[in-house]
Amino acid sequence: MSLFWIFLIYSFIGFLIEVCYARMTGESKRDRKCRLFLPICPVYGLGALGLLLLPEQIQANPFLLFPAAVLVCTGAELLAGLFYEKVFLVSFWDYSHLPLHLGRHVCLRFALYWGALTLAIYYFLHPAVAWLAAAIPTWAAPPAAALLCTDTILTTLLLRRTRDTGSLRWYARLFRRRTA
Repeated sequence: MSLFWIFLIYSFIGFLIEVCYARMTGESKRDRKCRLFLPICPVYGLGALGLLLLPEQIQANPFLLFPAAVLVCTGAELLAGLFYEKVFLVSFWDYSHLPLHLGRHVCLRFALYWGALTLAIYYFLHPAVAWLAAAIPTWAAPPAAALLCTDTILTTLLLRRTRDTGSLRWYARLFRRRTA
């Protein structure tokens, strides 16, 4: 069960990283979540699980972990980008304007970011994340899994219908109406 919680925790941390990145870079798309209700970016959770499957010798050595993280996280990003295009019929990111990109879904600049981010998170944050994941009671998993599945189904239906990631910002329209 702890892998499920690790996936969710890192997906939430990824959402926070994306929001901070958007604010720091002044990007117009400031809301970076990938689900209708839950504030998560599952590509981060997928990358974290991939990293945890690496042999202990790689995880323990930052000189091995960095290139492994570049490969694993870039692979997760490529797979997630293709999944979003094929299943959700949308693209959450596009690196085609950046140098050394491979299609729209991966590029060297962000691959290096994933390596550096992995070192920072793995050696400083991961012990707390692992402890938290282990401390969550087992009874909480079925409702959390049901919520995640329901949100994913609703997200899929909405995005396939609208083909617009902006449709996930339903709450922004509500807020504008109240303040107008």
